[in-house]
Amino acid sequence: MLFLALVLVPVIRRPEYRSISSGIIHWTGYRFRFIGWICLGLLILSGIFNLSYRGFVWEDFLNVRLWEGSFGRTLGIISALHDFVIGPKATGLWMKNPESADTLRMRKLASWIGRINLLLALIVVMLGVILVRGGL
Repeated sequence: MLFLALVLVPVIRRPEYRSISSGIIHWTGYRFRFIGWICLGLLILSGIFNLSYRGFVWEDFLNVRLWEGSFGRTLGIISALHDFVIGPKATGLWMKNPESADTLRMRKLASWIGRINLLLALIVVMLGVILVRGGL
């Protein structure tokens, strides 16, 4: 997420890349989505391993209460909405008609949802560190 915000977006804002910027964002987002969801799966698996190391048993993982947290569910829904609905729609509109009001509105919405995802992901990491260090 930081790569997209700190590297890719500033590059595509340069005048020499304006004509191909929508294609670059589209294909980078498509590739990033695939890798990002794999990484999320690996984080879940490593989290399960860490919880088992801390005394959780398999029955705890199968218990629905462990997976009912509203924060994680919200993060998953927002990420999926961005990756599979709003992001592709924004880049599709951008590739067809870069200056339309709908395109600009969808791009702005996708940008804000991406920022919210980044903030929530950083909060998850921070809470994980606090939890491991015994702060909660």
